[in-house]
Amino acid sequence: MDSKSSKNQKPVGQNPKQDQLDQFRVQNTGKQMTTNEGRVIPNDEQTLKAGVRGPSLHEDYWFLEKMSHFNHEEIPERVVHARGYGAYGEFECYQSMSHVTRAGFLQEPGKKTPLICRFSTVQGPKGSYDTARDLRCLGVKLYTDEGNYDLTTIAMPVLIIQDPMKFPDSMHAYQNKQDDGIPTASGAHDRFWDFVANNPESIHMVTWIMSDRGIIRSYRMMESWSINTYLFINGEGVATFVRFVWKPVLGVHSLLQEEALKIGGLDPDFHRKDLREAIDRGAYPEYELGVQLIPMEDEFKYDFDVLDPAKFWPEELIPVQIIGKMTLNRNVDNYFAELEQVAFNPANVVPGIGFSNDPVLQGRLLAYRDTQQYRLGSANYEQLPVNRPLCPFHNNTRRGVMRMRIDVDQVNYHNNSLANNTPYTAPPEEEIFIHYPRKVEGHIIRGRSPSFNDFFSQPRIFWNSLTPVEKQHTIEGFSYQLGKVKSESVRQQNVDLLVNVDKELANIIADNIGVNRPSGTNVTVSTKFSSLSQESTPRYAYSLKVGVLIGNGFNSSEVTSALRALQEAGTFVVIISEKLGTVTGDDGTKLKVDETFLTFSPYLLDSIYVVGGSHRNQAKFNYEVTYFTQVAYKHYKPIGIASTGQSFMQATDDNNLVGVVFAANNPNFGEDFVTAIAQQRFWNRK
Repeated sequence: MDSKSSKNQKPVGQNPKQDQLDQFRVQNTGKQMTTNEGRVIPNDEQTLKAGVRGPSLHEDYWFLEKMSHFNHEEIPERVVHARGYGAYGEFECYQSMSHVTRAGFLQEPGKKTPLICRFSTVQGPKGSYDTARDLRCLGVKLYTDEGNYDLTTIAMPVLIIQDPMKFPDSMHAYQNKQDDGIPTASGAHDRFWDFVANNPESIHMVTWIMSDRGIIRSYRMMESWSINTYLFINGEGVATFVRFVWKPVLGVHSLLQEEALKIGGLDPDFHRKDLREAIDRGAYPEYELGVQLIPMEDEFKYDFDVLDPAKFWPEELIPVQIIGKMTLNRNVDNYFAELEQVAFNPANVVPGIGFSNDPVLQGRLLAYRDTQQYRLGSANYEQLPVNRPLCPFHNNTRRGVMRMRIDVDQVNYHNNSLANNTPYTAPPEEEIFIHYPRKVEGHIIRGRSPSFNDFFSQPRIFWNSLTPVEKQHTIEGFSYQLGKVKSESVRQQNVDLLVNVDKELANIIADNIGVNRPSGTNVTVSTKFSSLSQESTPRYAYSLKVGVLIGNGFNSSEVTSALRALQEAGTFVVIISEKLGTVTGDDGTKLKVDETFLTFSPYLLDSIYVVGGSHRNQAKFNYEVTYFTQVAYKHYKPIGIASTGQSFMQATDDNNLVGVVFAANNPNFGEDFVTAIAQQRFWNRK
């Protein structure tokens, strides 16, 4: 692992944000039940009645309090990003960035800043499933000494639109229909693809979503970009264009389309559980923060517009400089209070970070506060514990729903003499947030810069940068989604659009979805960027889930040695058998069974270790082991075969057993199996 990794290190002490939150934490276990006003409750099971068979009485204050709270305890879900999960952590600065920004949390190497983050899908409601093919987002709220800084990113470096005016249209087209509320968490329908076909700037992001990037393996393995162009501003007032990217230390990994669909039904909370389990086990997710910097004078240097949110900044042309690391090391205690009520806003920046003229960013600066205020029910939502900054804050607001702060002074206006004109505004010599004085000129107009109008060059580069396997997965993504579209006209329009990216891609999809091949000419590109492919991503066995398929009579020495190797590699081992309890080896060694074949699925595993063994219902046991093995093999996953499990995996003319590691006559089985697990997929498997 990376030398900067902090695997299995528990957080030492409490950070300032946790100290602040602790005053709001209450332990109810072992306590006597009371009303919210502190009145002791003698009975919480029956309403107050006039006799045991009589009518209920209006004076039942506890029933009224309990039921009315239940009736009002939900808030409107987010219009987008409704389904999500997150955790607390900290950001550690690697190096001083004072030459480009005076943001306090980036000044001193080793400085740590507490934070909370939330991952989410976009399309589906709260009750949808985690593994849908979708755009995913990551919001990080850093509780800096200078106020809260909200860094919002998404799992692709490009956006579907170029102007915020079109965001409601894109989401209306993407989300479910008004008449039937269908589909849930899927863009595989006519309206979305009709939008794509008639808004060509969208094809770039859609191609990313149809690739492996649209179905991530884990939030812990998700790369995410700021999309928008911000400004770094240093102490001399010099500005630099900047985009941010979070790079997961574990690498960027994805599910196959079939796996994503199956897991959606088997375990809709797959990503949420994965994140929480990793933190509970001390396998803290880590993400290094990178920045791409462009001097202001180089704004027009590139063949794309640096302010266009539908274009990526190639890492090969604008290198990513790694400046710090986020470590998620503490799970939330109350999902609603901490993750439903956490509110992100890209306008929440600190001195040294500013805004460019990126049109979508400009729209987001206005939209986010409005949506949070509506969703959380008050302009005072920033006073909720999870949203409160660590640094002191003072202003002249005093009232409103959900006001928690008790301001004891009586002067709440500016200017004033009764309080010596306090709270006072900052004097010029203080290092405060000041909007960068960039020059602005032009006629008032509704329009788009002509430099935004190249819709296809970058999608061609992205497609050209994918490996053959990744291209095949992308074709499958397009074919599945467009294959669900009922309108032949919409299907045809989309392949006619896709020919501008790649003719072979469009032709294959046209054949798959039953429309005419497009007549457009093929435009090929030679440019490719390795940073756009997942092929060269880091790979580790650490924290991957390995299922051990085992019965009684196993070779205790061999299995114990293999399990030790898996444990030392940091994998998450799941012992799976026909029933719960224990299985017993040939020398009496007992292993506790974690899951059964009935309660678990091979789709939830990254690898399997086939031990086999005896069971009372041997035929059924063998059938289940065979099924798990076939699914793992079909999806190119690493497989370990114990000496007692060889009958479940035999070489034939239909397989080449690539990525299958056998224990028989192999003294290095544990090491070899761990190496295979780290590889994760064996695409050359027959």
